[in-house]
Amino acid sequence: MAKNRQVPAPRIPRIPFTAPAGAPTGVEVLALDDLRRRAPGEQLAIPQRPEFHHLLTLTGGALRHTVDFATYTLEPGSWVWIRPGQVHQWGDLIRAEGTLILFQQGFLTPATVTTARIDDPHAPVLHRTLPADAAALRLAADHLSAEFHAFGHLPLEIHTAALRHLLSVLVLRLAHLTAPADAPSSEPEPTYLRFRDAVEQDFTRTRRVEDYAHALGYSARTLSRATLAAAGVGAKEFIDRRVVLEAKRLLAHSDQTSARIADRLGFASATHFSKYFHHRTGQTPIAFRDTIRGHGVRR
Repeated sequence: MAKNRQVPAPRIPRIPFTAPAGAPTGVEVLALDDLRRRAPGEQLAIPQRPEFHHLLTLTGGALRHTVDFATYTLEPGSWVWIRPGQVHQWGDLIRAEGTLILFQQGFLTPATVTTARIDDPHAPVLHRTLPADAAALRLAADHLSAEFHAFGHLPLEIHTAALRHLLSVLVLRLAHLTAPADAPSSEPEPTYLRFRDAVEQDFTRTRRVEDYAHALGYSARTLSRATLAAAGVGAKEFIDRRVVLEAKRLLAHSDQTSARIADRLGFASATHFSKYFHHRTGQTPIAFRDTIRGHGVRR
């Protein structure tokens, strides 16, 4: 009698940036029509974890796009910004028309990176343009696209510099002249911002609110009050959500065992990690991995 056997699902690839032949490295601009011709729908439907930025906007139709296991709906005038390390998955592109801009970390100047908050891990994914800014963003994207496709009209170093400046205009406008879909009604207070940054740095080391309170010089109650006001959840839930997100990313894009992931996230054992993950998601780590890769257990 044959034993039941689990067929492993294909690994979600971590995608490096590859410039088109003959084009300057660091940035690429293409229409969604070009993307459809370049990659079949089933290939685009596979979740991926790219190592470069994606800026996506529509000029017609609609598109549902999944980023870090949350689904966003794009319409003309809205933008999605996917940062390196985030897991994303394309929806059905048949009814969507628009522009995709890809660029590597390090392509923009340090000043632009800082001002546009390029490396902010908490930056929103979905932006909806304010009416007054939509035309300016469209113009910036069109100008960048025209320059990208004018390769060969200028010396390579001049062409690359022009692309860098034009992309800087676009990301600066996108970061500062649009309304994130989930923007808070007011600026978060410094207590929350310090706590948020500390969690980003240390969530694999500790999941205890008291440890963060001690390190930052606040009471645990103060942290929870500030986090609830800014993020809508208490401090402990905020920490747990960050841990679960990283667990999902690791389960999705790698073939690491639960024991290895547990160790990376600071759990004492795979059993402890599995119970923690199941309590907060309703799934075991292995069940989540099977689900996100689109494969169940075959017998």
